[in-house]
Amino acid sequence: MNLCLFDLDHTLLPLDSDHEFGEFLIRQGLADGDAYRLANDGFYQQYCEGTLVLADYIRFTTSVWRQMDEAAQQALQQAFMAQVIYPAMQPQALELVEQHRAQGDLLAIVTATNEFVTRPIADAFNVSELIAVRLTRDDQGRVTGEIDGVPSFREGKITRVEQWLSGLGRQLSDFDRVSFYSDSPNDLPLLERANDPVATNPSPALEDVARERGWRILRLFA
Repeated sequence: MNLCLFDLDHTLLPLDSDHEFGEFLIRQGLADGDAYRLANDGFYQQYCEGTLVLADYIRFTTSVWRQMDEAAQQALQQAFMAQVIYPAMQPQALELVEQHRAQGDLLAIVTATNEFVTRPIADAFNVSELIAVRLTRDDQGRVTGEIDGVPSFREGKITRVEQWLSGLGRQLSDFDRVSFYSDSPNDLPLLERANDPVATNPSPALEDVARERGWRILRLFA
């Protein structure tokens, strides 16, 4: 069995689900348009520049919905999927996942976006194993705005993948081929651990690295 890992935003999706979720909250009238957009755009720019403090962003991005009851939260997820994610999902991305499934690969989506936003998206791609930023919950099960454990961000993606595999009694070296598809230089630590790194819809910075190192470059989206 081989291992195949997928980043999510701008890799399997032609958008950033974290940032788009913020815009969605504004359209729903749940967040102040000007102030929230300014902050949301600022955090996204920090992510692109590699300077994001993820804990600060998680507090911000969960602040609007974490006091809602469970039914309201689920309705919010469903509306986001219907209005934003399903229309953006493209057949070539679904086909890529299915190609690796048909080969018998062990699959996982590994994303720095939080589990609240991404669990329904992973389900839509029919990938049961989601390694996302886990959210701390209080004694009543309510999201607190803090990160639970190691965030799946930069080097943390390696840690979280290794923790997952350890629970299966496996490690990265057990697999003949470890593929990792990503668009972002934030994912260089895990790309460098894969023996089949694939720069997918790469940012200019990642494309430069991929060309220098002879990595595959895949453009799923026009």
